[in-house]
Amino acid sequence: MIRNLLLDWSGTLVDDLPGVLRAVNGMLRTAGVAELTRAEFQARFRLPYTEFFEEMLPGLALERVQELYLEHFPREPEVVTLLPHAREFLQSALATGRRLVVLSSAPLAHVTAQAEALGVRDAFEVMRCGVIDKRREIHGLLAELDMAAGETAFIGDMRHDIEAGHAAGVVTVATCTGYESAETLLTAKPDVMVRDLARLPAMLGPLSGGDGAYPVATVGALILNARNEMLIIRTHKWSHRWGIPGGKIKRGETCEEALVREIAEETALTLRDIEFVMVQDCIEPVEFQRSAHFLLLNYTARCVEEPPQVVLNEEAQAFQWLPLAEVRQMELNIPTQILLDECVRRGLVS
Repeated sequence: MIRNLLLDWSGTLVDDLPGVLRAVNGMLRTAGVAELTRAEFQARFRLPYTEFFEEMLPGLALERVQELYLEHFPREPEVVTLLPHAREFLQSALATGRRLVVLSSAPLAHVTAQAEALGVRDAFEVMRCGVIDKRREIHGLLAELDMAAGETAFIGDMRHDIEAGHAAGVVTVATCTGYESAETLLTAKPDVMVRDLARLPAMLGPLSGGDGAYPVATVGALILNARNEMLIIRTHKWSHRWGIPGGKIKRGETCEEALVREIAEETALTLRDIEFVMVQDCIEPVEFQRSAHFLLLNYTARCVEEPPQVVLNEEAQAFQWLPLAEVRQMELNIPTQILLDECVRRGLVS
């Protein structure tokens, strides 16, 4: 049963080839190298992209390659469009409770801006972008997100995507909508090849058991610093509302071990004075990015570091340390509001 979908971005979900070709030709033009036609580019482009640029612009440092690409990529939003059936595919995957993650070589700033402009940013749990070699990155990504290889598929439009999927032992799906032809893709021996994303929802089918049948146990903490200010974070997963950091309990972990690990991963903070507060039933939360049923184990805690130095991972977009009165004025997600009310009622925060 496929519960997790890793998705390439360019050529798999969006058509950004016109913009990429303009950027590459701008780089070649600047270096005094002959520009490429669309057919020439598709015949010569390959991943990892470092190999392609070493051939086209030999000796140019990677940092300079990245700078020039960003400089020459067109800024008009209409340059990038969703591929046919992509939106319907994402909607179907979310409706069945599957986890969606982008794994792309395209720059994070570009992918994020494009996803927001196209109205699909909230579909994805994580966007891992700017990746040079997906064959190396995919192992850590699966471990970080606690995704079993046997329950995961990687969907992409290039041989490199298929090779990365094979390297991690996940199901590989090649889509013929992007940068490489069906004949070229077949040489990488994908497990499945599709003309486009239209038929994939029927092939994947509904989830049964596991995530679809049982609630997911998670932990989270209302964290205070030495001034009794509370840490709140904003995440697209909860409709860009503010809340507390936390995440899923892994098999073999105690609840507190999971809490300490999740907070360290999401904020780089170390916890002390951990106190259990409550369990919340969170069934089909309207603010969450997809269909879900959580059991939320809520705690209070203090951070060891003073002053605290918060470092967010890619799951959150912003954080603030605020006193109680100001936290109450923020647009909190419902579970965080319930936890805060309970902490106030019991005199745990003031």
